[in-house]
Amino acid sequence: MPETTLTTPEQKEEIISYLESQQAGKFRKAYLDLHVYEQAQIFSELDETQRNRIYRYLSPVEMGDMFNAIEEEPDQVVNYFKEMIPQYAADVIYEMYTDNAVDILAYAKAKDLNQYLELLPAEAAVEIRGMLHYQDKTAGAIMSTEYVAITGNQTVRSALHVMKKEALDAETIYYIYVIDDEENLQGVLTLRDLLTNDDDALISDIMNRPVMSVDVQEDQEEVAQTIRDYNFIALPVTNPEGKMIGIINVDDIIDVIDEESAQDYSGLAGVDVDNLPSNPWQAALKRLPWSLGLLILGITTAVVISWYQTLIQKDTLMVTFIAMVMGASGNAGTQSLAVSATRIADKDDEEESTAKMVANEALTGLIVGFFSGILFAVITGIWQQDLDFGLILGLALLIAVTISNVLGCLLPIIFKKLGKDASNVPGALVSTISDLLSALIYFGTIQIFWNLYH
Repeated sequence: MPETTLTTPEQKEEIISYLESQQAGKFRKAYLDLHVYEQAQIFSELDETQRNRIYRYLSPVEMGDMFNAIEEEPDQVVNYFKEMIPQYAADVIYEMYTDNAVDILAYAKAKDLNQYLELLPAEAAVEIRGMLHYQDKTAGAIMSTEYVAITGNQTVRSALHVMKKEALDAETIYYIYVIDDEENLQGVLTLRDLLTNDDDALISDIMNRPVMSVDVQEDQEEVAQTIRDYNFIALPVTNPEGKMIGIINVDDIIDVIDEESAQDYSGLAGVDVDNLPSNPWQAALKRLPWSLGLLILGITTAVVISWYQTLIQKDTLMVTFIAMVMGASGNAGTQSLAVSATRIADKDDEEESTAKMVANEALTGLIVGFFSGILFAVITGIWQQDLDFGLILGLALLIAVTISNVLGCLLPIIFKKLGKDASNVPGALVSTISDLLSALIYFGTIQIFWNLYH
């Protein structure tokens, strides 16, 4: 079995040197002694000539194991299959776990895909074709069809025999699923259950039921939530008729969580962090739409401030503190955005009404704004030796923070109503709108009191 080690730069250089000098035997020994994850890391760094040598030196089984661990995006990995002889590519696909192969083949051109499927054993080809039709980001799209299933009328001895026979091909053997003659899910056993019960015990007598499962069309986020809540290692997938058709492993859910986290961060930052072009022009083109849109909003803020030029000319001191109010309200809005987007995405908070959530954030903003306003009023009042001026600024801060808190809560709700992901509201959008509103509130509040006292 390959050793799990951390590959040093020297080891990498040695392995690549064996590849360059075409010492197949030494390369195989050094490369296959590594963990498959490390094999995949090295493979991703090679050029096409070096990869073509690997295709000659490694068997489809060895390549399939390594491709199961590769971390590159599927739309890039699919190009490796095109470098291979078609039959070799089909053999590698056959040796991979079905869910991993399907993730990659979803990006293959129709002509290439048909060629691979024609070269695969008929049963495997039918299975892959079926899984390719499942909607993206559903249980069906991430499930695996390699699992151990038995029937309730078998004994523990018989079940252990089946498990030993199918263990090499199954993604996990900790759970053994019990189905009837029509493949309907009936129960589940753990490996511990089999090892601690009498060999002649009937499976139907010791199996656990009812079994928690997910529908093939269920959203992958909901599946991830279920596995997280119940600490499952795997979860069975059934079709609408209750027939078991696959399982979702915890490693697939880790990938889902990573993907969803990256999408959430991309939304918050307003840039796709999963696709980062190295070319500055391409990077700039991806960021320009949001940047230009926010710039226009920023210009609107400048226009609002220009409305109060006459007021500012009467006392230029008030311009000194506008940045503090904008900063505090922007921070409050961004915090409210993060909390609200999380609550909307969290299935545990499903029952919380929109009105209650907005009310909670408004009250939170009011409390934060009240204490921030007092501190701001005291500091500016003492600093400028004008307590009345400090109180006016504190009141402006209180109103700005409260409204920004409500804004940060409302935007993800609006996004959800429009059919968008609530977590995709950019933080910069909240900050920029908060700046606009803060300018209106700040100078508007000062204008009102100026008119009262002058």
